[in-house]
Amino acid sequence: MRRVLLPLVTGGALLAIWAIASAADAFPTGTVPSPAEVARAFADALVSGELLEDAISSLYRVAWGFVGATITAVPLGLLIGRSLTTRAALLPWINFFRSLSPIAWIPFAIVWFGIGDPPAIFLIFIATFFQLVVATAAAAAAVPEVYYRVARDLGYDRNATLFDVTLNAILPQLLTALRIAIGVAWMVVVAAEMIAVQSGLGFLIGDARNGMRTDRVVVGMIAIGLIGIGLDLAFARLARHPSLRWGSAR
Repeated sequence: MRRVLLPLVTGGALLAIWAIASAADAFPTGTVPSPAEVARAFADALVSGELLEDAISSLYRVAWGFVGATITAVPLGLLIGRSLTTRAALLPWINFFRSLSPIAWIPFAIVWFGIGDPPAIFLIFIATFFQLVVATAAAAAAVPEVYYRVARDLGYDRNATLFDVTLNAILPQLLTALRIAIGVAWMVVVAAEMIAVQSGLGFLIGDARNGMRTDRVVVGMIAIGLIGIGLDLAFARLARHPSLRWGSAR
C-alpha cells in the first residue's frame, strides 16, 4: 500500500504546488502553464500522433547508440579487467574521455555526420561507451581467482574463460551498469535532438520553446520522464531474472 499511496500523495502535492505556481504572479505571464493547459496539449499531441512519432524517433536513436556501445564496450572492458598490460595502456585514456561531457562532442558530431540520426546516435554512443568500459573492467577485475583456477583445470582457453566465466560472473554488476547507462543515453538524446535533428522528444521541446509554447515543453518533459521510468523498470526487472544472477547466486 505504501508503494501505491505514498507516490499518489506526493504526486497530488506536487500537482497542487504546480497549479498554485501557474496562477501566481511570481513568474512572468505564460511561462508556467497550468496543469489543465498541459493536459489539453498532451491530449492534442496524442490524438495527432505527433507525440508517439517523436517518442519512437528518440527510442530508435537510443537503441542504436546504446546497443552499439554495449557490444563494443563490454568485450573491451573484459579485456582491460583481466589484462594488466591492456589496463595500464588504455584505462587512463578511457577515463580521460569518460570525463568529457557528451555535449562537448556536438560540434564534431554535426561536422562529421551532418544533420539527422547519425550525430544523435554518435553522441549517445560516446555518452555510454566509456562508462560501460570502466564498469565492466572494474567488475571483471574483482572476479574471484578460484573461478579461473577451475577454468584452467577444465581446459578452458583464453577466450572461453573471458566470455564463459568472466562475463557470466559479472552479469549482476554489468546489468546495473547497463541500467545506469540507459538512463544517461536517454538524457543525452534529448540534448542531441534539440540541435542536430528534426524529430524526437528533444526536438519537440526545442521547437515548443522557440514558439513560446511552454505547455508543449512540459508535454515533452512528461513524456521523457515516463519513458525513462519505463526503461529503468525494464532493466531492473531484467536484473532480477534468476538466469542472469549467476555471479551472485554462486
